[in-house]
Amino acid sequence: MTEKNMPVYGHLGELRNRIVITAVFFFLFMVVGLFFAKPVIVYLQSDNVAKDIQMNAFNLTDPLKVYIDFAFIIALLLSLPVALYQLWAFVSPGLYENERKVTLSYIPISFILFAAGLSFAYFILFPMTVHFMSNIANSLDVEGEYGINEYFSFLFSLILPFGLLFQFPVLVMFLTRLGLVTPYILRKIRRFAYFGILVVAGIISPPELISHLTITVPLIILYEISILISANAYRKRLKAEEEARLDLELEKTHLE
Repeated sequence: MTEKNMPVYGHLGELRNRIVITAVFFFLFMVVGLFFAKPVIVYLQSDNVAKDIQMNAFNLTDPLKVYIDFAFIIALLLSLPVALYQLWAFVSPGLYENERKVTLSYIPISFILFAAGLSFAYFILFPMTVHFMSNIANSLDVEGEYGINEYFSFLFSLILPFGLLFQFPVLVMFLTRLGLVTPYILRKIRRFAYFGILVVAGIISPPELISHLTITVPLIILYEISILISANAYRKRLKAEEEARLDLELEKTHLE
């Protein structure tokens, strides 16, 4: 029995195995993260954004929580390629042969885009936000005391969503290959997407024009790139379907 003809319970068993493999690798990388968490925390504390901020522990467990959070984030980053490969391995039997090769290349692209999203948020958005908040505190003559847990929790809440947002081109490419999205749909909903981007940028950026544009413009460019990628993937899918149809007709001709 081929994987394409596998019954539902067979697919569920396959999915379970893929999830277990991903979970095992995540656990192993979590152990690795426990070793690398401290140097990463020390590095971030000495960075330009944080070096003038005196961090405190307002609860006895705050340092431990921060340590575990960093180990978790490190494990998440390292296990991302594994999780993406397991996802690809699960859906690949339903793809054409050339589509399998193309979609396999999405894995390193996805990891690079995730890292790019984190970098954009940390090196551009996060300093602007901290600077804006510090200016407000100074204008109110408020001396801030920051907890290490609150500082890094705020950092994670800001940069991790951007890592996911930067996955959008890969997600669009993948869904287009599966036939679930087309470039025509993306163009049709463009105005709604722009409105959503403006809302998101307004929520996460400081309330001043330059910061807002710094977030809005890259996200709009990301959306437009996604449309171009979808158009290219859509053409390739149509070509693959046409080739498969011709091969099937040729097979039938030989049988007759």
